[in-house]
Amino acid sequence: MLDVLRRIVQEVNSARTLEAALSTMVRRIRKAMRTDVCSFYLFDTAQQRLVLNDTIGLHSRAVGQVSMRLGEGLVGLVGQREEPLNLEDAPSHPLFRYFEETGEERYSSFLGVPIIHQRRMLGVLVVQQQDKRRFDEGDEAFLVTMAAQLAGVLAHALATGGLSRSSRGDGQAMFTGVATSPGMVIGEVLVIAPPADLDSVPDLIPTDVDYEIQRLKGAIYRVRDEIRAAGERLASRISAQELALFEVYQEMLSEAALGQEVEKRIREGQWAPGALADVVRRHVQYLERVDDNYLRERAADIRDLGRRVLAHLQEEMPKTPDTFAERTVLVGDEISVATLGEVPRDKLAGLVSVRGSSTSHVAIIARAMGIPAVLGMVDLPLPRLNGTKVVLDGHRGRLFVRPTADIESHYRSLIAEEEALSAVLEHEQDLPSETPDGHAMPLMVNTGLAVDAVASLKPRISGVGLYRTEVPFMITERFPGEQEQVRLYRDQLESFAPLPVVMRTLDIGGDKDLPYFPIDEANPFLGWRGIRVTLDHPEVLMVQLRAMLKASEGLDNLQVLLPMVTNVDEVDDALRLLDRALEEIAEEGVSVPRPKVGVMLEVPATLYQLAALAERVDFFSVGSNDLTQYLLAVDRNNPRVAELYDACHPAVLVALDRLAKESALLQMPVSLCGELAGDPAGALLLMGMGFNALSMNAPSLPRVRAAIRRVPLSAAQSLVSETLTLESPAKVRAHLATRLGEWQLAHLLPPRD
Repeated sequence: MLDVLRRIVQEVNSARTLEAALSTMVRRIRKAMRTDVCSFYLFDTAQQRLVLNDTIGLHSRAVGQVSMRLGEGLVGLVGQREEPLNLEDAPSHPLFRYFEETGEERYSSFLGVPIIHQRRMLGVLVVQQQDKRRFDEGDEAFLVTMAAQLAGVLAHALATGGLSRSSRGDGQAMFTGVATSPGMVIGEVLVIAPPADLDSVPDLIPTDVDYEIQRLKGAIYRVRDEIRAAGERLASRISAQELALFEVYQEMLSEAALGQEVEKRIREGQWAPGALADVVRRHVQYLERVDDNYLRERAADIRDLGRRVLAHLQEEMPKTPDTFAERTVLVGDEISVATLGEVPRDKLAGLVSVRGSSTSHVAIIARAMGIPAVLGMVDLPLPRLNGTKVVLDGHRGRLFVRPTADIESHYRSLIAEEEALSAVLEHEQDLPSETPDGHAMPLMVNTGLAVDAVASLKPRISGVGLYRTEVPFMITERFPGEQEQVRLYRDQLESFAPLPVVMRTLDIGGDKDLPYFPIDEANPFLGWRGIRVTLDHPEVLMVQLRAMLKASEGLDNLQVLLPMVTNVDEVDDALRLLDRALEEIAEEGVSVPRPKVGVMLEVPATLYQLAALAERVDFFSVGSNDLTQYLLAVDRNNPRVAELYDACHPAVLVALDRLAKESALLQMPVSLCGELAGDPAGALLLMGMGFNALSMNAPSLPRVRAAIRRVPLSAAQSLVSETLTLESPAKVRAHLATRLGEWQLAHLLPPRD
């Protein structure tokens, strides 16, 4: 049955339209389950009804005509309950409803399962049989699995307009991901296809068919030349049988084979890369299904040849400023920083990717640039989004594809309000971050990018609370040398002197990988990362520490932060390396005072070792993002559980409050860097708890400063007391919104639904 399931899924996924996919699905399921009927009912959100969309076994005239409300009839019951319904004698069920146009009166057995995508019911899949029988557990499991597989295909089709239904009022669809950079934008999608990825080629209509055919032929000729040259190079090292494969490749690429079929697709209205991808996928899927082992192995050959040709086609697609819309929303499977740099800054309005996380390099840059970004949008259908109008909501992690007039109007109003607020807040950014009752709340900035992007903030901040040293490591093809690092760190320290700059030692692992130092683990967030990596590689850490110390000569504003600490032994080991680095540079004639050293509190274990840590270091810095995900056991970069990640969870707030109070008793300065610090309501809570400084991304500074300047410390302390009694994140968020509303600060919060 598993092989049957795979084949059905392959055929459904390879269908060019959803109608074709559904038709294939109902027919294949009926045959696989040996039933009389297989039908698919689609949930129309506008009418709130389940509509018969495709069937094999019922009368075809019923398609598009038969519909029912949730709870109406057996199909409506499945949709309402969102669980399978398995009946031996369906007509005897009290909710059975007969539709004359379907001709289903002769069928007794009924098995219906809901199709659910991200907690949203999209439709119902039904099989029926004339004989009275209760479908067995295997049948039910098979149909449930099919429904789960269909959910993604269906969601994609709804988003891209692949489903044409007269009953559908509009083509809008919404997708959700991980909100990684706040802001909102209405723009036009530009899909960036990964190099030579046959599954991510967008569908485009060619403007010049003859040119597309010419491009195709040129790419094929170049690949044939490459293969011929490769065969000649290997002729003396491989057998004649293996060498014959190169001739097979040449035949596959001949105009009478692959090239002719792709050319036909181009003439039917596809551009060259899209036509190539379609043809290659079709051949590969056919070969993977055949029983002959030799032919199945040729599927890999076809796929490889297709990628080679596609790579040459993509080389001939230079991007120019005219390629980009005025408000370009860059969409891709995984967007690299290099790709980001190809879009003119004045036209780049937003970022969306299928993969990526809130701590990836591109996410860090998006936040620093103030560009709305949503990553980890795993169910986004890339191929048919190019040129589509969208609304991107970076506050909630939403993407509206082909928004309705109402949604677009709503977001235009919200965007206008945000722009007006930014203009108002700009006038007070050089004023002190001080409460009305005289409490100074130092605000610091997180950096790691080019100095000129944040150095202009110097008069408005109290220093750099987190300099991510890993960013320079990410954009090179090797570990940067000591002198390279000295120059980078010196620029940062000089630009902000005499303000303190907290430099975190290399923090890789988890979801932050280096291309030349990959870390492949089943559970990277609980694995080899942060101080664990650098202590295992002291040669890397020593170079970094020496570079930091040398860069601080004559400035005396360096502070060193150790990430991902779990126990005091790690701190002791790191401090010994720091002392050794001081000795080594002294021998070279560089004399600098020992910098202050801090521990990043992000592993829950450190919350119970504060006294021991305080004996060894000079300050604490809470990494609230990681601390939250570890306390809640939620991967904050996984969109399927992203709703569970909330820094306002009562457990997180209680932990932070206790941490701040214990740090005060230990007379240990404690700051917090993370998304909670950049949230005006979160910042007020942290101030009320007693944190000594807050560090955030530069775009968050204006709103946080505005909140602090308008709320007395005493009121923030009362807010903490009230909030810590609440028992759920939703109640906490609601209470914070209410309080800020009473203080006339609701406009500082992200817009609400």
